[in-house]
This record gives sequence, C-alpha cells and structure tokens, in this order.
Amino acid sequence: MARSMQELAWARLSLAIAIALQFHMLVPGISAQGTWQLLVQKAGIASMHTAITHYDTAILLDRTNIGASQIALPNGQCRQNAEDKKLNPDCTAHSVMLDTKTNKVRALWVQTDTWCSSGQFFADGTMVQTGGDFEGLNKIRRLAPCKASGTCDWVESDTEALTDGRWYASNQLLPDGQRQIVVGGRGANTYEFVPKRSNNEGAFHLQLLQDTQSSQDDNQYPFLHLLPDGNLFVFANRDSIVLDYANDRVVRTFPTIPGEPRNYPSAGSSVMLPLDHANGFATVEVLVCGGAMAGAFSNGNGKTWAASRTCGRMDVTAADPAWAMENMPMRRTMGDMVNLPTGDVLIINGARKGSQGWGKATDAVLTPVMYAANDAAARFQTLAAGTVPRVYHSTANLLSDGRILVAGSNTHQFYDFTGDFPTELRVEAYSPAYLAATRNNVRPTNVFAPGTIRYGRTFTVSFTLEKEQGALEVNLLSAPFVTHSYAMGQRTLKLQATKPAAGTGGVYSVTVTAPPNNRVAPASYYMLFVVQGGIPGKAVWVRLR
Repeated sequence: MARSMQELAWARLSLAIAIALQFHMLVPGISAQGTWQLLVQKAGIASMHTAITHYDTAILLDRTNIGASQIALPNGQCRQNAEDKKLNPDCTAHSVMLDTKTNKVRALWVQTDTWCSSGQFFADGTMVQTGGDFEGLNKIRRLAPCKASGTCDWVESDTEALTDGRWYASNQLLPDGQRQIVVGGRGANTYEFVPKRSNNEGAFHLQLLQDTQSSQDDNQYPFLHLLPDGNLFVFANRDSIVLDYANDRVVRTFPTIPGEPRNYPSAGSSVMLPLDHANGFATVEVLVCGGAMAGAFSNGNGKTWAASRTCGRMDVTAADPAWAMENMPMRRTMGDMVNLPTGDVLIINGARKGSQGWGKATDAVLTPVMYAANDAAARFQTLAAGTVPRVYHSTANLLSDGRILVAGSNTHQFYDFTGDFPTELRVEAYSPAYLAATRNNVRPTNVFAPGTIRYGRTFTVSFTLEKEQGALEVNLLSAPFVTHSYAMGQRTLKLQATKPAAGTGGVYSVTVTAPPNNRVAPASYYMLFVVQGGIPGKAVWVRLR
C-alpha cells in the first residue's frame, strides 16, 4: 500500500506550497491560493450536519446520544429523554445557530437522536430534518429560520413520522418546494416522501439500493440530483439510475463508474455541475470524486489502505453516456465538494487513507483542490493548506460572501479531545483566491435584486463596478444540507443576462431571465451572485417561486 512516486511528488509539492504561502509576502512570484481564518474557537458542538439559512446563519447539528456537549442549554434548561443512551437529563445543547456575520453562537434544542440523519430546506426556508438513530430513527424535525437576533428553534412532529427508519439516508427537494423525497439508509432499500402525497402512503422499494448493498453497505447516503425533466438521478456504491419517482419506475440505467466504492462508508462525494441557460438547461453533467478501497471500512487494517484518486464525470443526458475519468492531485476519502459561484468546484477536507467511521482513517488531507469545470487542460489546482484536520463528521458550506464555512470532525463515538484526530469544536472559513483584495477593482459590489423572482420572467439586477473586465454572469446557487461528504440539494444555475448597461456613478444594470420552471430549479431560496471575469460579488438572497 505504499504511496506511488507521483503521489510523493504531489505531497512534497503541496508541503512546499503550504510553507511558501506562509511567507508569500516575502517571496516574489508566490501568491496565496486562498486563505484560512479561524471564526470560532469553541462552537460547543462538533458539527456533523451544517446548513446555511437565507438569513446568513448556519445551523450546526450533532447527535444527541453522546453525553454532555460543550455548550449549555439556555436558562438552566435540561432535556429529559428516557431513551437517551448516554445522559438523562442532559443540560447541554446538541445543535447551535451560528451568526456568520458576527461569529456568535446560540444554543438550539433538539430532542431525539439526529445521528447520521438527513435534511433539506423547503421553499419557505424551513429546514426539514429526517431520521437519525435510536429514538430518532423515524422522526421528522423542522426549524423555521429567523434572523440571528431571533429565537427560532427545532420542533419535532408528534403526528408525522417516516414510514421506514432512515439512518444514513439522503433527501432531495422536489420541484414545488413543498415536498422532499427521502432515499435509502441502513437497512432501508426504499424511498418515501415528506410530507406524504396521500393518506396511508408508505415507502417504495428501490432495487438499485438492494443491488448495490455490499458486505459493508457502500450504498448509504446515496447521491441524488434532481434533473431538469423532473426525474431523479440516483447513485449508490458505483451504479446509477434515473428514477421516475412520480410513477415508481426506473427509466434509465448508466454504466458502472470505474474504481472504488463511492458512497458511505467509502465516502466519495458528488455534485451536479452548473445548469446553463446557453443550452436551455438541458445538459446535465454529474461529477463524482474520491472514495475508499473496497472493504476498507470492514477490514481491521483498512485505515492504512490508500483512498481513491479518481474523479468520474458523465453527461447523464447524452444519448450514449460514459464516465470520463481523471486523477486528482492526491488521494481523498471524505472530501466535501462545494459548487462555487464561478462554476468551479472546491474539494476540501478528508483523508488519504481509510474510510468513514470511528478511527478508520489516517493521513488527513489539509490541502483543498479546485476543479476547473471548463478547463480540461488545467483541471486541478492545489490550494492553500489549512492546519485543522477535517475527517469523519466534518462539513463545508458556501456562504453568501463567497467564503466556505468549514466545521466539525469527530472520529470518536463520544466527545474525545485526545488522539491524532480529537473532537473538533473550531469553526473556520476558507476564502478562495477570488476574494483577494487585489481583485476588488473588478468585483461587483452593492448588488441589488428583487427579493422574489418568478419562473420565466425577467428582472433587473443592479450593481457597482470600478471597471469592466471580462465576461459577466448572474448565477443562482442553492443552500444545501451538508453531511458525510455530501451536500444534499446543491444546485447551480447560470442565468441569461443582457450586456451590462452603464448608469451614473459606476452603477450598472442587467436584465436577467429567471429559470423557466420548477423542474430546472425547485422553488426555494437561492444566493444570487454577480460574477465578473471570474470574480464574484457578495450574493443577495432571492426567493424563486
């Protein structure tokens, strides 16, 4: 299992870059490939699940059956739960809300176990969170977000429950924004809907999940991507289909991706590349990167086994689809993939060896990688190294100012602040190079757009430019629910926009056409970025309906 000479060369290069970046002000010709910033020294919990609300707050969520966390519930409150496996009563919080503008943290109340659960936002911005373990296995929870100064909190339903227990499942918001499909989970080769489409509706068998269930269940947290025709792309282990969930039938199957298993516990990741108005939003490319060697999770020595080095990309709308394979600069399991406002993809967090699980990985990857979606000649760029290992149970989310919020990492069953990978309570931000101050002269500022945009209609976006330089884009990006190296509901749309019209005082405006329907973009809140010459301004939140 020794590293190849090429891998060693990449490792040495990454180390050299990391050292040089620390002194880039002193070394001519060396420019920082992004920067890291510590936001919160002690968030109170290690975030297993993270989502960004349209108020620019972050919902951080961990499991409940771990005993005391490091943040108290307010006003001396204590959670009473006779089914808690570790502590009853529990006077600490297992979910918090982080104000990404002030970096202040507020404790939230979650009642039942959310271990390895799933979720996504509804059209009105409400977070719907499903499943977990133990007494949380069939639970449905909601959080209607509020401003950072508010008191919004989790509410668990007493009248609504999942048909099948969902532990390691995935969610996808459906076109109307009022319903989600929940797919898979350990021991659950089915899918169902929240809320149900009719009274007494149950769950539906999905043969793909049964067929891809290996000895260590490499079909969990399946990758879901809603296609512009309203059907659902489903990827599990190494195989994928298109599911017509409205009629409970598989309408297409795809070739098996070469290489290693890609889903939990092997922990690759996947994104759908930007949907583009230029082709009528009709071309859909799916990217899957990383993973672990088959059996690494179940083998006692698997934590030393080399992770996957490959990315596979496939046009799932092509007449004869096939995986195009490429090698990343370094091997990676548990890497989070984040769609950026530029249309590129950031791959961050993870390890070079092992798999997901408690103590089942070694050799943390500290260097993010940029995947240039439209530049095959310079596909991968190794970026500035961080200092905090982010392995099992870590997250990465795009913020509206273009930074990446990075949180979590807990390789232990409970909170344990010892060992090679201690429980991690710090929250950081990674700023890509497009946020450098040297780019401010071409960065759009003072962006304004209507709070609500309507399908197929035009609307005006205004912004300020110091100078015109390069192509201008208006892009919509969703706010996904991120857990276990997969961002549920992540979506990017490149919208049609007119040439900028100059006004007075450096103010410009463009006329933009909204997505044509809710299959192309489900009804929801999105971040609207104006990007000039590859440099994004701060996004404004818009509601598409």
